[in-house]
Amino acid sequence: MKAIVVHESAWGNTRAVAEAIAAGLGLHLTTEVVAVGEAPPLPDLRVDLLVVGAPTQAFGLSRPSTREDAHRRGGRMLTTGVREWIATGSAQLTVATFDTHVRHPNLPGHAGHGAAKTLRKMGCTVLADPETFYVEDYEGPLLPGELERAREWGEELGRRLAESTPSG
Repeated sequence: MKAIVVHESAWGNTRAVAEAIAAGLGLHLTTEVVAVGEAPPLPDLRVDLLVVGAPTQAFGLSRPSTREDAHRRGGRMLTTGVREWIATGSAQLTVATFDTHVRHPNLPGHAGHGAAKTLRKMGCTVLADPETFYVEDYEGPLLPGELERAREWGEELGRRLAESTPSG
């Protein structure tokens, strides 16, 4: 079985979480981690599990203006994000989503929820509720214990997928 973890990350925090999730998934599946700008179009994916992660910006998934703002503040310039990548077409995949989110103040909105809702509308089956991993500030760093929690969540996703997939 195969999984791909597609992430959007200007500061490196969401990428680090994606890599930790992949490490946990790797106990059950062959797993690849790919930046959203390098990911194949959604309809072209042939995987048993797609995990999608993005930072929460302006109460949800990033937009060109929020990515530009992150770049002005020192983050990597991203020309595309999860919002646009999901819009590349529909797919019938099993998916899970996550986001990174500033812990204090705990503002409303989560990128992972928006991604899951859109993917469900596009024909995907959501394996687990979206998960949030917390950063100290907009630029990070991740709060202590978040990478271990991400690895554990990845392991749990792999276990759930294995339990839900009929053996051939």
